Amino acid sequence: MNRGKAPLEEVRFLTVAEVATIMRVSKMTVYRMVHSGALPAIRVGRSYRVPERAVHDYLREAFVEAG
Repeated sequence: MNRGKAPLEEVRFLTVAEVATIMRVSKMTVYRMVHSGALPAIRVGRSYRVPERAVHDYLREAFVEAG
């Protein structure tokens, strides 16, 4: 059983461009994150798709409180 994971049919995948827009970084930065393993992705043909939850998890873990 996939505890804590959504069934595959409920997973929403984002393009590299969509991830870059959400994170306000360049597409190249997203590709670097995917290739380094910092952001999980699947390859579909010649492009990558990133699970939306992975982007939110990354941002939550990277969040730093100021002050």
